[in-house]
Amino acid sequence: MLVLAHISDLHLDGTTRATERARRVRDRLWELPVPPDALLVTGDIADHGTETEYEEAARLLGLRDGNAPFPVLTCPGNHDSREPYRKALLGLPAAGGPVNSAHVLDGGAVLMCDSSIPGRDDGELGEETCAWIESVLDGLDDGLPVLLAFHHPPVPLHHPLPDSYPLRDPGRLADLLARRPGIAGLITGHAHTPAATTFAGRPVLVGPGVTWTLRLPWEGEEIADRDAPPGFALHVLDDEGRLTSHFRVVM
Repeated sequence: MLVLAHISDLHLDGTTRATERARRVRDRLWELPVPPDALLVTGDIADHGTETEYEEAARLLGLRDGNAPFPVLTCPGNHDSREPYRKALLGLPAAGGPVNSAHVLDGGAVLMCDSSIPGRDDGELGEETCAWIESVLDGLDDGLPVLLAFHHPPVPLHHPLPDSYPLRDPGRLADLLARRPGIAGLITGHAHTPAATTFAGRPVLVGPGVTWTLRLPWEGEEIADRDAPPGFALHVLDDEGRLTSHFRVVM
């Protein structure tokens, strides 16, 4: 069994408010009596994509000093910028293409995929990333369940804001899933609301936003509920390959 904590959309911008909300969620996760196998952070870690914002994220998430009680796995969102993300958050050379990484854990594998398009708010799992996914899957043990994590949900969530900046060409992902039955589910962010849906026969779990919560059309006219508490998800991938999710808020 694989247990994964999941946060998204921190939008760290140097303000006390953004830092305090991220720290509250971090502290709750760090203090769990039984630590999860890993923490997934599905994009929009920074608000403006600056090195300073990523340096703060690295400190908050323990990426530089190694003091996190579990692996912290990240992928970029549309507010992130690849070069400072690599340099200041991951401590890697700045230049390069999509920021993809694969992680084999006890009970499954997680592929953190870059769905960002530099300079745009919509997303795409491009040919390079899809080829990388296929290559990684070819090298994994048969029967090992796999989760794909990326920023942009591949289906509409019935709100005009996230649905205005979707994952482009979702058919490419659907074709990949049809060829790869070992992919047990998709983990995303971007929408600032906890949500559960399906795509191409797979569960799609959308993480709540740390910085603010999306107010749905039938909840009122203001899009951003900045007073709602930040949240996180806990995803359980069991030995039968079934994905179960629990959502929590941090008061």
